[in-house]
Amino acid sequence: MHRISPVTAIAWLRALYFWTFTVLAAAFLVLTLAGGSLAQTSERDTDYYQNWLKTALRAEQVIDASRASSAAFEQLRKDLTGYRQSFQRVSGENKQRISTLESQLAALGDPPAEGSDEPEDIAALRASLTLQLNQLKVPRIVAEEAFRRANGLIGEIDIIIRDRRTKRLLERGPSPLNPEHWPGAFGALSKSGRTLWHETQAQIGNDTTVERISDDLPGILVLLITGILLVLRGRPWARAMGNYLRAFGARGTGVWSFVVSLLQVLLPLLGVLVLTTAVDLAGILGVRGTLMLENLPSWAFILLTFHWLGEQLVASRREVDLVSVGEGRRGEVRLMIDMLAAVLVLQDVLTQFNLLENTSQETSAVLAFPLIVAAALILLRLQKYGSLNSKPDAEADPDGEGRIAAGASRIIALVRQGSYLLGFVAPVLAALGYVNAAEALIYPAINTLFLLTALAVVQRFAGDLYGWLSGQGQAAQDSLLFVGIGFLLALLALPLLALIWGARVADLTELWSTFLAGFQIGDTRISPMAFLSFVVVFAAGYGLTRLIQSSLRNSLLPKTKIDPGGQNAIVSGLGYVGIFLAALVAISMAGLDLSSLAIVAGALSVGIGFGLQTIVSNFVSGIILLVERPISKGDWIEVGGLMGYVRDISVRSTRIETFDRSDVIVPNSDLITGTVTNYTRGNTVGRVIVPVGVAYGTDPRQVEAILSEIARAHPMVLMKPAPNVVFQGFGADSLDFEIRAILRDVNWVLSVKSDLNYEIVARFAAEGIEIPYAQRDLWIRNPEALGALAATAAAEAGTTAENGNMPKPAQPDLEDLGQADTDGDADGDK
Repeated sequence: MHRISPVTAIAWLRALYFWTFTVLAAAFLVLTLAGGSLAQTSERDTDYYQNWLKTALRAEQVIDASRASSAAFEQLRKDLTGYRQSFQRVSGENKQRISTLESQLAALGDPPAEGSDEPEDIAALRASLTLQLNQLKVPRIVAEEAFRRANGLIGEIDIIIRDRRTKRLLERGPSPLNPEHWPGAFGALSKSGRTLWHETQAQIGNDTTVERISDDLPGILVLLITGILLVLRGRPWARAMGNYLRAFGARGTGVWSFVVSLLQVLLPLLGVLVLTTAVDLAGILGVRGTLMLENLPSWAFILLTFHWLGEQLVASRREVDLVSVGEGRRGEVRLMIDMLAAVLVLQDVLTQFNLLENTSQETSAVLAFPLIVAAALILLRLQKYGSLNSKPDAEADPDGEGRIAAGASRIIALVRQGSYLLGFVAPVLAALGYVNAAEALIYPAINTLFLLTALAVVQRFAGDLYGWLSGQGQAAQDSLLFVGIGFLLALLALPLLALIWGARVADLTELWSTFLAGFQIGDTRISPMAFLSFVVVFAAGYGLTRLIQSSLRNSLLPKTKIDPGGQNAIVSGLGYVGIFLAALVAISMAGLDLSSLAIVAGALSVGIGFGLQTIVSNFVSGIILLVERPISKGDWIEVGGLMGYVRDISVRSTRIETFDRSDVIVPNSDLITGTVTNYTRGNTVGRVIVPVGVAYGTDPRQVEAILSEIARAHPMVLMKPAPNVVFQGFGADSLDFEIRAILRDVNWVLSVKSDLNYEIVARFAAEGIEIPYAQRDLWIRNPEALGALAATAAAEAGTTAENGNMPKPAQPDLEDLGQADTDGDADGDK
């Protein structure tokens, strides 16, 4: 019996799946065309889908074999990514129309049970709506299935590529310290050099080359002269241009110095490009020379930018360096940075050499080892120099040009420590045969140092530029904007750091696509674009609400007869309504379906009920205060022993200004559930009570007449109802009276009370009426007992003094002593 292998069975199943899905897709497309709503999706869409199925099947076969090169996998992944984007776009189409049709079908109700009849017009309408809904859903269903298939295939390809790169990094090759490999490596290098020289000689001696040079000689000469001048004179020209730019202002800010430094890089780099073009136009190089010539501008860029970075970090013309370096060490640091650039260029040259000559692992290891050791030694040498200056000394840096964020300094210090560690680890790994791992550590470390220090330089320039434009000078580098610029630059550097440490561009694009796709909650997809739409619309609605509130508060409402409390209630209520409507419109514009968030909202409501019940209670109480208005802005109230004026009623609390000008924040729930005294509710009329006591023997009627006259004479006292004087009773020391009067404005109650008291004192003094004070008589029972006790204590004191001991105070017996009579009777109190 013939047995079928698993691979053959999988191939058959995939073929069966391919043809089955093809037939179903064709049937769906025919159904679409029959409906007429998507008539444009004809043969072109069918062919596109057929091509996709063929590509997907080919990708599955290649993945199963896993024998294709990484470059082939990258190209296949690129094709799959294009299909995936198309399917993602199609899956999001006609969403609103589908929602409308579903709502129409829901309005018709459930279809009748089997055996039941339905009116013909309703049945026809239901069938028509169902057909339209299916015609719109079919492309989405097909696109969603294809999207998931493409996404899965892309993930499998990424896994294969990552596994290959990991295996290559961890692969152990021949040791470069083995002397047996040295002759072959040097021989391959010498052979390549001779081949390059012979190719160039042969190309120069070729008649075609000579004829080309003769024909294009004027252009070649112009390019050569221009390139040589830009390379040799580009930096002096840039400095001369800087003197011209400084005439526009910003002298001493460092702005034009930075621009000049960039020109000193761009002009020589432009000269290298011109020279490369001239040599390529002459055609004097062979195949190897031409390939090397193509990389010459990038190598020149590395050398020039590293040299520029060294000048920016420890330039001798700056008063304070960006990096703390001892005196006399600046030239050495710049030389070390230039040597790092040379190592990177030589490493790239070696990579191109390995690709051209297809060298063996032994040769590659031997030639790569000296560069790894040189890079490690340079990193170890640079590590001992100081870190970035986060705060320059005031004397050394009067203009503040050396200041950068302290956070950046800490990051640079951390990277420097890591580079120091790699300076030991990388050569050891290379000596053991792990050359790929050593190169994957040492060269990204160099590039990381370059990138982070370049960010520090750019941040300093941004601070200088902002200080010049804003007129703040170097003080701008202490502003929040300066820190924000550093944070933004750090975010922009993250993709570059990922690429430096081995991430593929496809990985970053995949991450970005995942970020843009968002995440699913029920039937709603939350994407960055939806969130951005929500933020923009809500911010616009919020700003419009605040604008209307400001107009009402300052322009319209003050012209009406509405009291200040009512005006505040209108403005606050309008703010709540405006923010609520802005949130609803923003949610609608963002395409968020709140019905799908019902479960989440229910869970949140439970959490709010238990964890935020106090806040919700205060919020509801605030709304009640604004609607019911038991207190209003400007009212004089007393709550919880606190007295003052209501200055503001917000969502959570109410601000009360006390009479000592301090603000007290009272939760709104305390104003609703507690006892509140409102002295100015509705109007400012209130009563003042002034208590007065006179000595026994004074004529009460005379006192009443004087007090009544004083009260009526005060301008703040109302005559209707008229003030009255009440004889309260007989006190322990005086006859007690009270003035009770209604004031025009109760806010002046303390001033009125003080005025009345002053007038009472003056009138009573003129009339000879005494204002008594409390008096008490002290009665002592059995005074003879005190005399006996005093004599005994004196005798004991004398005896103690003769014996040299300190006297002990006598403790009288309470039964022998009389008690203080505080109520004036003769029998005493116990």
